Amino acid sequence: MDIVIKILQFVCSFTLLVLIHELGHLMFGKLFGVRVEEFRIFFGKPWIKWRWGETEYGIGWLPFGGFAKLSGMVDESVDTEQLKQEPQPWEFRSKPAWQRLIIILGGVMMNVVLAFGIYVGTSLAWGDQYISNKDMPYGYVYSDYAHALGFEDGDKIISIGGQEIEDYAKVLTSLVIENDKTTVVERQGAEVTIEIPVQSVMELSEQTDFLYPRLPFEVESVVEGSGAEAAGLKTGDKVVGVDGEPMSFHDQISPRLMAAAGGTISLTLNDGTTHTVAVDQDGKIGIALATADYLPIRTRTYNFWQAIPRGCERVVEEMGDYWKQLKMIVQPKTEMYKALGGPIAIGGIFPDEWNWHTFWRITALLSVILAVMNVLPIPALDGGHALFILIEMVTGRRPSDKVLLVAQMIGMTLLFALMFWATFNDIARLF
Repeated sequence: MDIVIKILQFVCSFTLLVLIHELGHLMFGKLFGVRVEEFRIFFGKPWIKWRWGETEYGIGWLPFGGFAKLSGMVDESVDTEQLKQEPQPWEFRSKPAWQRLIIILGGVMMNVVLAFGIYVGTSLAWGDQYISNKDMPYGYVYSDYAHALGFEDGDKIISIGGQEIEDYAKVLTSLVIENDKTTVVERQGAEVTIEIPVQSVMELSEQTDFLYPRLPFEVESVVEGSGAEAAGLKTGDKVVGVDGEPMSFHDQISPRLMAAAGGTISLTLNDGTTHTVAVDQDGKIGIALATADYLPIRTRTYNFWQAIPRGCERVVEEMGDYWKQLKMIVQPKTEMYKALGGPIAIGGIFPDEWNWHTFWRITALLSVILAVMNVLPIPALDGGHALFILIEMVTGRRPSDKVLLVAQMIGMTLLFALMFWATFNDIARLF
């Protein structure tokens, strides 16, 4: 059932994104008097279609993609028969360059508008909830990989690439995408600078356990019948020593409990008392740790007029972050090309349970990604078409239909190769 929910969310999200994108081409095309011959959601033979005015609308059987076929335009259909005829007033190729540019970029603009609208709506409905990097009095616990880079348990992150990080969830992302990965940490009251090599980007992106908040070993509740209850531990107790050695953090004490599994351990509490506690075979003593007081969730709320600029900020932030990732993909030394994913990877980011906040947040992010990807100056993408139009506007010379057709074929070959590589990566990750 979990996989069904994931697939359903992916299909709903992707359908909305494609619909909005193609509507952008449709609306601006009709605005400037271009005949839109077909408007299709999903590929394959349409299982339902209808005609409204000059346009045939339809829904294909393959739930993936869509298109708006503009009369007189060299597109993915590579329809050369129409191009052999004399240009007609209602055709795309007959329109002024500035109108053609707006029509081509209409899909990108609509994806940006969609992301903006979603961010405004989610800001109004849920606000921004996050754990602040500044609310880490004991710093972080780091993985062995992070230790090898120079981090030490207890380090507090001050800045990455000269930028302060507010949201704890964005610490690792910033380490991956920032060009300047110079990280300043606070260590025992002093500032320490850690230089992270760019070659570590791919490895960094895979470090899901790179860091997590360091928490004291404080009892929130005691399990009935456990070793902790028998030893007299109670809510509010803090462990400050184990077997006579001073230690007070979960990351320090947990390995000692595992080592004592099936036996007993001596715990010294903050009130100065020492208790001998039975440890079960799983290395547990039967307590729940207090975390809420040490990991407070901050919430920013917005009214309508505050949500509008916040929506703009979110779009700009996400576009900037994704552009940084794209630049790293084309830098071989980062090896980020290995992280390129296809439909399986995209579908995998949706949760197992339907959550509207998460659904809209992911959809907005994908809408930004679709906008950025489509504006790239690659033939067959909107950005490729826009590039030729811009060249025409600057030079006053329009590329021939033959040049456009060749460019379209080259672009489609590149895109198919990219899709093949992304799908290959998806399948390789499964095994």
